[in-house]
Amino acid sequence: MLAPSGEQIELALGEQRAVVVEVGGGLRLYSVGGSDLLDGYEAAELSRSGRGQVLIPWPNRVQGGSYEFGGRRHQLALDEPAAGNAIHGLVRWVAWTVAERETSRVVVEHTLHPQPGYPFALALSIEYALSPAGLGVRTTATNVGPDPCPFGSGAHPYLTVGTAPVDSVLLHVPAHTVLRPDEHGIAADPKRVDGTEHDFREARPIGATRLDTAFTGLERDEDGLARVELRRRAGDGGLTLWVDESYRYLMLYTGDDRPDVNRRSLAVEPMTCPPNAFRSGADLIVLEPGGSFEGAWGITPVS
Repeated sequence: MLAPSGEQIELALGEQRAVVVEVGGGLRLYSVGGSDLLDGYEAAELSRSGRGQVLIPWPNRVQGGSYEFGGRRHQLALDEPAAGNAIHGLVRWVAWTVAERETSRVVVEHTLHPQPGYPFALALSIEYALSPAGLGVRTTATNVGPDPCPFGSGAHPYLTVGTAPVDSVLLHVPAHTVLRPDEHGIAADPKRVDGTEHDFREARPIGATRLDTAFTGLERDEDGLARVELRRRAGDGGLTLWVDESYRYLMLYTGDDRPDVNRRSLAVEPMTCPPNAFRSGADLIVLEPGGSFEGAWGITPVS
């Protein structure tokens, strides 16, 4: 029987195990030593609430689904009808093909053809690789059309350290600024985190804080990576989600409005641009014909 997410591509290295899926090219499972670090879904289930999905050619939302680019107005399908938005790109439900496969590594590919609302062509490739340091995810996008195109990249992993609800989880987010959402879920109002419930620059419990919040102004380590850390408790094990310099934004979401994920895990979503970038132009990547984007993020277990 065909799984809702298509072919299941299993990766293994030592105690690490990951499953990449054909539908959407996303990540269904990541575990270490039998403990899940990703709040994923079963092979017989449909991915819900964005779990593990790839967000291309834009992450988060486009208000009203409409935007102007290259002197033309474009209208995307409103797949978040209650709020009147287009959400999370165009590749979440399409089939990806396996280009390279090894025991601990796979490369999946998809060609995004021109369509109403996004009349541009992209050749997409994602490498998932396990190493002694954990899981690494590298995304490449190349404009294979004749015209410049707008582009953004994101991913939607829900992270878990085995504690539900997440209220007691110690969270560290090295971010100085948040973008607060309006009534349409469009995060745009930049505010410093100082003295607010969104200040996680020093690790502390999530508590009752409801997160559906874009963080930016990321502090980076000497290697250029920004790292978000989750731990069960001080001195206990956990995980780190890292992003390279291509990803300037992180969307954190406790899922309070969705029964299937309601505070049972924390989505930490790498994003190259903020919500609504197709309309605002903020940090929007413009790929010239033949031009490419490459960015990486990953998950590292913390003992």
